[in-house]
Amino acid sequence: MSHKMLDDHNRAGCLPLKRLWSPLFGRLSSKRSPANIDPRNSSEESEDHDKQPSLDRPSTLANSEPMRFESCCDFSASRSLPTTVDPPPKYLDSSSSVRSMSTVMTVIESTMQELDEDLRTLSLQIHDHPELMFEERYAHDTLCDFMESHGFAVTRHYLGLDTAWRAQFTHGKGGRTLGINSEMDALPVIGHACGHNLIAVSGAGVAIAVKSALQTYDVPGTVVLLGTPGEEGGAGKAMMLERGGYRDMDACLMCHPSAGPTDSVSLGSCLAMQALEAEFYGQSAHAGNAPWDGTNALDAAFLAYSSISVLRQQIKPDHRIHGVIQGCKSAVNVIPDYAGMRWLVRAPTKDQLSALVERVKACFEGAALATSCRLKLTEGLPYHDLRQNNVLAACFSHAVSNCFGMNICQRGFGASTDFGNVSYEMPSLHPSYAIPTVTNGGNHTPAFAESARSTEAHKATMTVSKGLAWTGFRIIADDEFFQQVREAYMN
Repeated sequence: MSHKMLDDHNRAGCLPLKRLWSPLFGRLSSKRSPANIDPRNSSEESEDHDKQPSLDRPSTLANSEPMRFESCCDFSASRSLPTTVDPPPKYLDSSSSVRSMSTVMTVIESTMQELDEDLRTLSLQIHDHPELMFEERYAHDTLCDFMESHGFAVTRHYLGLDTAWRAQFTHGKGGRTLGINSEMDALPVIGHACGHNLIAVSGAGVAIAVKSALQTYDVPGTVVLLGTPGEEGGAGKAMMLERGGYRDMDACLMCHPSAGPTDSVSLGSCLAMQALEAEFYGQSAHAGNAPWDGTNALDAAFLAYSSISVLRQQIKPDHRIHGVIQGCKSAVNVIPDYAGMRWLVRAPTKDQLSALVERVKACFEGAALATSCRLKLTEGLPYHDLRQNNVLAACFSHAVSNCFGMNICQRGFGASTDFGNVSYEMPSLHPSYAIPTVTNGGNHTPAFAESARSTEAHKATMTVSKGLAWTGFRIIADDEFFQQVREAYMN
């Protein structure tokens, strides 16, 4: 991004997607042109364009005003619109047998429509059988069966993880490999309050829709859908990365539901995160008769908690530290010889996270020293911040805005995802989209769990999935486009 664009971004509060599109949409080289599809004549194209929004020109609203994007942080329902918007380029040369990428979206929409009822049923089945991280056995079996029924080669219990799986489809020889992720795990007590049932079926729908497009246009390539367990604190994707699960992918896509205005999508980043478990070991004693013989581990935990509370005054506003003291079953008249704590530390980048984690660890060490307790500190796999590929973001944004009228923003989130680790290894896209919720019913609340099984949430998921499928097909089929994706990732 140029300095001028950055300056404009700072002044306006966002980077208009119009700026991103114009240099990003290249033509597909003629060597990938399908040979067995009849072209639509110009009169047919004109009639189709009069009937529905197209990927070949700006969308219009009911009042025929052309659509544009507001500030990336503006979710308002009103849309003040410009008079012109740069049209996207054609997918293929005019001599090609497929006239434009709009024909690809027709195939994707048709496939998703055929899948809709089955995906809705699948989503409800997973929602109504909530399973904690690395215990997603019902979801594992159900999703594996579903992908096998749609012509994918499925590897169950993938990479030595009992509830991980891989579904793969290859068309022709050679070509690129598109990766897609399906999350499955729920939260303790409140179930699917992060909407992973929707993420699971989105991944399945995207994979099958891209498969259909590859077959329809005879484009060589591979689609890999990974069932990724343990996102809610278990760093399942980070584990799968370490074990080679993403090694053959050229790019990877997924999406995530959240609270927000209707028909809105955010392409902002998330915070990097580190899980810490601190365990203090002391010496038990009779609390009334000989307390001086004891070493109070619970005192160490509370001292650590207080130290971190004081530390929060000296950390930046976009840093986060939060934790809990584990329950204790000791009698009240016994000096506790054990106390455990679980903490999550977050920061905007993985480098800032590393520095903050060291400050938090010092609080544990100081508490252990002050109380003469022994400290055992366990660090989980870190979650990296999310690096959204701006070329993929522009392509996806163009699809869901022009075809489906969605509003795009780049609002960041205070949450974290292990998909951030994936985004450091390859070009990646992880849009967050809004589903209808009640007031104070955002992610990780019982109300959001109810929202995640609603018909409206399913419809929003299917819309976003169509945009991801279109983007995924371009990754495989469009050489110039993928070169730009790679350049954006490398820079």
